[in-house]
Amino acid sequence: MTSPGLNRRTFLTTAALGAAAVGTTQVTDSVTAGAAAGAPAILKPLPVERFIDYGTNAETRWDSVDPRRYLTPQADLFVRNHTATPQIDPETYELEIFGDGLRDPAGVRLTLDDLKSFRHVETTSVHECTGNGRSFFTTQQGQEVSGTKWTLGAVGAVRWKGVRLADVLTAAGIRQDAVSVQASGLDAGYVDKGVDYGRVRRPFPVEKAFDDALLVWGANGEDLLPDHGFPLRLLLPGWIGIASIKWLGSLEVSTSVLTSPWDTKWYNVGGPLTVNPVRSALELEWNAEIPAGDRIVLSGRSWSGAAPIARVEISTDGGETWARAVPHAPGRPTGGHGLGWAQWDHTWRNPEPGAYEILVRATDRAGRSQPDVAAHNPGGYLFDAVVRHPVTVV
Repeated sequence: MTSPGLNRRTFLTTAALGAAAVGTTQVTDSVTAGAAAGAPAILKPLPVERFIDYGTNAETRWDSVDPRRYLTPQADLFVRNHTATPQIDPETYELEIFGDGLRDPAGVRLTLDDLKSFRHVETTSVHECTGNGRSFFTTQQGQEVSGTKWTLGAVGAVRWKGVRLADVLTAAGIRQDAVSVQASGLDAGYVDKGVDYGRVRRPFPVEKAFDDALLVWGANGEDLLPDHGFPLRLLLPGWIGIASIKWLGSLEVSTSVLTSPWDTKWYNVGGPLTVNPVRSALELEWNAEIPAGDRIVLSGRSWSGAAPIARVEISTDGGETWARAVPHAPGRPTGGHGLGWAQWDHTWRNPEPGAYEILVRATDRAGRSQPDVAAHNPGGYLFDAVVRHPVTVV
């Protein structure tokens, strides 16, 4: 339903007009997904051969990733929950948009059908937890940090389907002096050390809303799974995962800069964190044993929140020498900001039996590269250093 200040006919007419200039990008991949009883806070299954289960969170095992598949099936995508996955009835669901940044501060309440009346768009982006790689602050750099001890599996590439947030805000009557939008989820309030911080929420600038932000209901050609935000989530491509609020319940539009604990107390290192760094991962088990041979093919992926990957280099001797990895991208998606990941492989020739550390480093088209040492912060955010991956050739 809509507020008295914006009747349904006016809103939907505005939506249709605003959608006329919006294009749709098509990409192709197959996907299988399903939800069933899993961990107490997570609804989908978490088989041990595909996930490391942390209770409220779960990360993908890189040795379970199919090198031939570009997109990450929802069934295999990592889960980051602050509390537990809610189950929301799409028939009664409404998104509230309100605030002094609208011509009518009372705003509007929109059903899924209202939102789907806008022109649909699709884009592919890498979705990643801000703490991905956190464990390496301790195991590789000897530094203590707080939070879930992710390795590198809190990441995936997803084709999203939804509508442009810019079109919805325009139809809702956003003012020219609006500067901030705060997204709030419908999951239960988050309690930490006896303090109830309320529902997960985080603000972002209006500029991002009008750049590439989406309201999405689909992933890889299917409806979102409950664990990934069904029936609707926000998507801020390239930005840290917490910015893309799941189970979106409201958007507050303001003429002043909004804040929340999720951009001041957490996810803040000298200022609110936004764009994800450059990272790389091998599609290989940690401490893998590799049969000796004259040709061993190593594969993996590199990604960046700012720009497509320009170059990937790999070292099989602990960083003494480096070689260019060979890119390969079956059915590489296009469109959006091109923020999918780069797939690559490298042929390791005639390695002698023994212990090795394999290193991978990437550079994106914005000139950002992976450093040897990640900048330490107590929250363990944005670990982007080159990871030293141990293997044994047997």
